[in-house]
Amino acid sequence: MNTSPQLGENQKVIQTITPKKRKLRNNLVAYAFISPWLIGFLFIIVGPMLYSFYLSFTSYDLLSAPRWVGFDNYVRMFTSDPRFWTTLKVTLIFVAIAVPLRLIFALTVAILMNMGHRGSGFYSLIYYVPSIIGGSVAVAVIWRQIFGREGALNAVLGWFNIEGYNWFAHPDYALSVLILLIIWQFGSPMVIFLAGLRQIPKELYEAASVDGANRFHQFFKITLPMLTPVIFFNLIFAIINGFLTFTQAFLITAGGPIDRTLLYALYLYQNAFEYFRMGYASALAWVLLLVIGLLTAIVFISSKKWVYYESEGGK
Repeated sequence: MNTSPQLGENQKVIQTITPKKRKLRNNLVAYAFISPWLIGFLFIIVGPMLYSFYLSFTSYDLLSAPRWVGFDNYVRMFTSDPRFWTTLKVTLIFVAIAVPLRLIFALTVAILMNMGHRGSGFYSLIYYVPSIIGGSVAVAVIWRQIFGREGALNAVLGWFNIEGYNWFAHPDYALSVLILLIIWQFGSPMVIFLAGLRQIPKELYEAASVDGANRFHQFFKITLPMLTPVIFFNLIFAIINGFLTFTQAFLITAGGPIDRTLLYALYLYQNAFEYFRMGYASALAWVLLLVIGLLTAIVFISSKKWVYYESEGGK
């Protein structure tokens, strides 16, 4: 009986909390939980981005204070730096070839894994490993052992009396070696494709079989349309990652020979940490951001024509 006055006081306190105060308190609790991520986002991502935007209008060599030069870095980039156009051309060719081939290969392997053969889970893990170690020194060593002058590929060609090359040092084939490496790292999109394939209702295939559709027709009439959201997702990330490819070119070819594998990210790195042109490197970074943004915007706009969403009844 002595606790009843206390209970009454607590109820009065609860009743005095208005919905607005309750909402504010809930918001504060939510912000408190996300504050570590929010602080990291502001100081690790947004802060450096804004500072790099400022540096893109300066001449900065890390040793002296940044000196404001206005649009000189951008003017120089487009008018008097032939290597900028070379690296942009190389990167566009690299992305245009590597991205679709990687996605096609990943989808093909995912379809094979989805057939339910024994040990498919183990094989999925094995196929995913190259994506984990793809940027390591070990892969660079392996690739050199395969495509070097005394590498495994030339040894196989020698069995047929075919003379090989030092493939990653040959101007006509060096970029192809990097493209093959990117295609080999198909594990990440493969796993996503496999998840998408397993979400397609089996009833659709059963109904198509009853109607006489073979596997070829089922693939183009059921599998591909139902996978278009997954294809769209993988395509966006593949384009972004393609333009940001750096480690493979840096470790294997270093941009050579004669700039045939000088990818944009590698050229940006060279300007920043080899030539100490931080202001110019920052301008290169912002142009890269604009190029990636433009291409992803084109893909987003075009997706209205080819991406099928079941909840919307198709496109």
